[in-house]
Amino acid sequence: MNATNFPDIIIRKGTPEDIPSMLRLVKELAEYEKAPDEVENTEEKMLEDGFGPQPVYGLIVAELEKEIVGISVYYFRYSTWKGKRLYLEDIVVTEPHRGKKIGRMLFNATMQVSLETNCNGMLWQVLDWNTPAIEFYKKYNAHFDGEWINCSLSKLQIQEQLSFSKPD
Repeated sequence: MNATNFPDIIIRKGTPEDIPSMLRLVKELAEYEKAPDEVENTEEKMLEDGFGPQPVYGLIVAELEKEIVGISVYYFRYSTWKGKRLYLEDIVVTEPHRGKKIGRMLFNATMQVSLETNCNGMLWQVLDWNTPAIEFYKKYNAHFDGEWINCSLSKLQIQEQLSFSKPD
């Protein structure tokens, strides 16, 4: 990934040294999304999951004067209908640096990764009340799907369900 020539902002692939900043920005996002107590991840897990022997996510950072001011976190998923797709987990720009086109730079870099890795598209979620993000994605002519409902199970729920469903 090439660094951008936008004045003072460097867009680059994340490194293990960026993990503390990544967690800081994730916590800032959780505050913004009114879920500050939901972040369970740690620097150690992020390091292992992103830079260990089997990385499960990619990281792009926006750097200004040696400070990480934005991140894009993504991973790959497979659709039996569409094939390989890039899933954008989070784009976060720290509050003081919003409105400076950093989000656009991160999103564009993520789209570039999608093309470079031969994905058939990208997808992501946005909260229905997050009007600034919705308006941002509309600028890209993104498709908003109101038909699908998201489902999830926590690790504890999985363990409980499996313990209940053991054969006699």
